[in-house]
Amino acid sequence: MRQVLAAVLALLASPAMAQNGPPAVVTPPDEGMMDKPCLADQRGLNFAHPYVRQYDWAWQCRFAEADKQLAQAPRVVFIGDSITERWVGLAPSLFVSGAVGRGISGQTSPQILVRFYQDVVRLRPKVVHIMIGTNDIAGNSGPSSAEMYTNHIAAMVDIARANGIAVVIGSILPAAKFPWKPQLAPAKQVVMLNAWLKDFAKLRGAVFADYHAALVNAEGGMNPDVAPDGIHPNAKGYTVMEPIARAAIAEAEKASVKR
Repeated sequence: MRQVLAAVLALLASPAMAQNGPPAVVTPPDEGMMDKPCLADQRGLNFAHPYVRQYDWAWQCRFAEADKQLAQAPRVVFIGDSITERWVGLAPSLFVSGAVGRGISGQTSPQILVRFYQDVVRLRPKVVHIMIGTNDIAGNSGPSSAEMYTNHIAAMVDIARANGIAVVIGSILPAAKFPWKPQLAPAKQVVMLNAWLKDFAKLRGAVFADYHAALVNAEGGMNPDVAPDGIHPNAKGYTVMEPIARAAIAEAEKASVKR
């Protein structure tokens, strides 16, 4: 119990988890299914906020309004965790010409699967870029297994392809340790899951974007010059990743599934 509490407190303390504005004052819903379940003001919420954890576990409300406001179908949707969320702000040049970000800090594959139809399929992009796994290994949303993770990835890929959306699967980034879970040594597990992702991408006709190979150091993590905390790339780290992403997206578009 103390470990779980420490993890939550560490996540709450991370600047990557906060949205703009003061902490939200929230009133728990007092009814069941409703026409407008989302809070009008999402400022101050993050994935570990008690309201989100209890009432919107997958945080489907995070991008619900932004999804509705899109004037046209995006070319690419990037979906993932904080690494995708931060990408938008630190490397904005990638998120032009019809590319949108749908990353939420701290999330795991089951949470992203829950919001995948809303935040990807309903937007009708040509390509989806899926990159998730760090927080699964860390157990952010509870205990899980490699099989659970691979099932979630398979479901997202199959849902996308069934809806005529080409898929890019981004590798899990290198990680030698997690600042919020110092007892874990994830490097070997990252390599194992990336090997599965690469094989699965080939099996399903998706494109594998290997960021891990471009960023990994001798310890199985990332050097401070590209990821100061060992987990989240900085602008330099995203500069390394951007051409890999662009090439993968271009390849996926060429082999795009016909609608």
